[in-house]
Amino acid sequence: MRELELAAAELREVRPDLAARAMAALSLPQWPGPSAEAHRRWLLAATQLAEESEDAVVHAAVLTNRLSFSLSLGEKDAWGLVDELPVDSPDPNCRLHAARGLCNAADSAAWLGYYPRAEEMLAAGLDLSARNGAPYTEHTALGTRLLLEWYTGRWGGLAERCERFAGATSDMPLLASDARMVRGLLAFAQGDWGTALSWLSGDDATAPQDTPAPLAAATSGALIRLALVRQEVAEAAEAARAAWSGVTAKGVWVWAAELVPWAVEALARAGEEGTARHMLHTFARGVEDRDAPVARAALAWGRAALAEVEGRRREAVRLYRAAADAYGALPRPYAQALNAENAARCLLEAETLDAPEEAGEGPPRDTGTGRPPAEEGAAGDGDGAGGATARAVAELRECTERFSDLGAVWDAARCRAVLRAYQPVKDKRRPGRPSQADQLSPREREVAELAASGLTNREIATTLHLSPRTVEQHIARAMRKTGALSRQDLPRRLA
Repeated sequence: MRELELAAAELREVRPDLAARAMAALSLPQWPGPSAEAHRRWLLAATQLAEESEDAVVHAAVLTNRLSFSLSLGEKDAWGLVDELPVDSPDPNCRLHAARGLCNAADSAAWLGYYPRAEEMLAAGLDLSARNGAPYTEHTALGTRLLLEWYTGRWGGLAERCERFAGATSDMPLLASDARMVRGLLAFAQGDWGTALSWLSGDDATAPQDTPAPLAAATSGALIRLALVRQEVAEAAEAARAAWSGVTAKGVWVWAAELVPWAVEALARAGEEGTARHMLHTFARGVEDRDAPVARAALAWGRAALAEVEGRRREAVRLYRAAADAYGALPRPYAQALNAENAARCLLEAETLDAPEEAGEGPPRDTGTGRPPAEEGAAGDGDGAGGATARAVAELRECTERFSDLGAVWDAARCRAVLRAYQPVKDKRRPGRPSQADQLSPREREVAELAASGLTNREIATTLHLSPRTVEQHIARAMRKTGALSRQDLPRRLA
């Protein structure tokens, strides 16, 4: 960036065409560091020089970066610039910029939550790149494709595709960033937290200060969630503050959509509800006039998380359901299932708290309070306590199936643990169990699968609401029944 700034200053009088190209490069907001307004100033200067130039290539370069800037920020009039790209220009250099513009637009659409539109532009950009010899542009687009496959739930073989791409671009760490993040997120959902940490922040990962801004925010969100599930609340809150500081400095608020829900939860659980509320308020103001569906979904999710931590469970149910609907419309099945699970769990907790202490089973009461009875309809559970509980149980079962279909082993196990705690008496197994001397019980298989994925006994216990000693006993029985020689041998035996 320093070299580009020097070039822009030195070339402005003698080679305004090259100065415009340098300024256009400096306008891309994905660069770590400068604020969006600093990039905008470079874009305005580049646009002015391009208008004074008769060079078609300069016009194409500046137009492409103007499109990239506007779409990155979620500006509502940016989509019209896609139609201005010179895809049919007789000049091959203009077509190269058009290919780059289409691929950049696809990447921005992926971060904004326009997934079908991103797919269309990605296909057109890859085709134009291949026909005009633009391998670097092709690779950026292939990284975007991995991101889209993660978001839209096309997880079959995705881990292997990420690993191949990261290996092929190992000498270009910025290109490999998409693949590394997606691979880490997949490992997280599958319960392999050690592998997730390695991909997200291992020795081969790009440092946050050198990572493209949207990826830095999203990766931070994943690492905060990892700290939360490990009960490292103070560390999660510290990471949330650091990541939010980076977002605030950049000022591209739509890129905080992958960070805000987890950062808000971390801060609230650390007792910093005021900071969490301020974060939500700032985020809401930053995205209110932006064309970014995923940001609106994330805002509902963040508000739901804060309401849950503060004990406003009925309100949390309504907000989680709104977030689930918003993610489902994108479509984004994993985020949709996470929010639907949270809504069902909060409703079950609210029903337990509202019921007389001697009624039924379920987790112990805590100090949280639901909304007043007059407001209960806002949660969409006006069919009575029994009906609300039955509905929540059915929703949790559906979430378990969604997670299992995706391959999110750890999430499915967590849902099953909640189901066991709240399952109505009529659905529970009668006393006594069939002989299972030679086969794993459902609980043993569940624990064994999590152990095989790399979780420690403590992490499995946290996920399934068991004691570490009980987990140890289940693993010992699973190893005996399967003939596994070690925990590392469990995956092969289970298969």
